[in-house]
Amino acid sequence: RVRRRVGEKRFALGVQLLTGSRDPMEVAEALSRVAEAALSVLVDATLAEFERVHGKVPGGELLVLGLGRLGGGALTHASDLDLVFLFTGDHAAESDGARPLGATLYFNRLGQRVVAALSVPTAEGALYEVDVRLRPSGKGGMLITRIEAFEEYQRQEAWTWEHQALLHARAVAGSTPLRAEFEAVRSRVLTEAVRRDSLREEVRSMRERMRRELSKAREGEFDLKQGAGGIADIEFLAQYWTLREAAKQPIVLMFSDTIRQLETLASGDLVPQHTVDQLTSAYRAYRARSHHRSLREEGTVIADSEFVA
Repeated sequence: RVRRRVGEKRFALGVQLLTGSRDPMEVAEALSRVAEAALSVLVDATLAEFERVHGKVPGGELLVLGLGRLGGGALTHASDLDLVFLFTGDHAAESDGARPLGATLYFNRLGQRVVAALSVPTAEGALYEVDVRLRPSGKGGMLITRIEAFEEYQRQEAWTWEHQALLHARAVAGSTPLRAEFEAVRSRVLTEAVRRDSLREEVRSMRERMRRELSKAREGEFDLKQGAGGIADIEFLAQYWTLREAAKQPIVLMFSDTIRQLETLASGDLVPQHTVDQLTSAYRAYRARSHHRSLREEGTVIADSEFVA
């Protein structure tokens, strides 16, 4: 039933996009809400089934973070879901069911089942492709992490690009108190743990590396996402400015999407308003074009003359 409802919603949004009856940025936000609602239903169903066999971990809760396009409310029809799984409670505790599990193993298996529920292939295809590589230590790390360990990792070991990713993180499943606890962690990390003395160089270096490795444009072409002045450049600018200012002006951390991050910077006179206006206008245009092409499975490379004034 969830699969059918999601399919219907995604189809309707695709029609609205192609017919021009709805703004592409609104469609991206709506697709993100659909994914979040589907994730919430599947987490609840998976948890209920899991608890029937293994019981509950006393004081333990699961929290699911959306990062990337999901966290920033900017999904396209082709986007996967960047997810990070956290849990709270005593890691040495044990569940109270007929087949008890230690807390870490319990929540790790629970997270695996949520991923499977989202991505298992069916005759209609997977509900969503899921990417969990943004978790602490990447592919080499545990699927699930205690929220306290997550904060320690972000403070002591995380690279600058991981702090950039954390800017677009938000809780998409979990209790209200646990969501608030994560927001406090996010704020503390991004105000206190960012290496601002090397921030500009690290952001610039990472962006140049990405362009070299990921841009698909050839001569006479422009990659909407990875090209110079394209989507990623604008996102990196917003991330750099936000991280630069967060210690002195924590309000810039309020939003997880690029446009509102830029607008918050402008409203605080931290970046000139005319600069933000130019960037947000270009960003909306690039994202709209990219979204249309994504729906048609056409890729992100266009003629370099398309956006020349």
